[in-house]
Amino acid sequence: MGFSYDKLWKKLIDEKMNKLDLQNAINTTPHTIAKMGRDENVSMEILGRICRYFKCDISEILEYRINSEVK
Repeated sequence: MGFSYDKLWKKLIDEKMNKLDLQNAINTTPHTIAKMGRDENVSMEILGRICRYFKCDISEILEYRINSEVK
């Protein structure tokens, strides 16, 4: 079980953005972006910034996978 940020990475592709663009847009650190790249937990504050930036619901950037193993 665990969270997946695959929807976020697809959104970046659709928006023609890369991870550095996202980092700058939401004013966060490379460490936070790396944690998301490993499907690790990040704060709700960070997720809120992403949702505000894209004007989207959290379900558009994050998914909970029941059958996936926690990394």
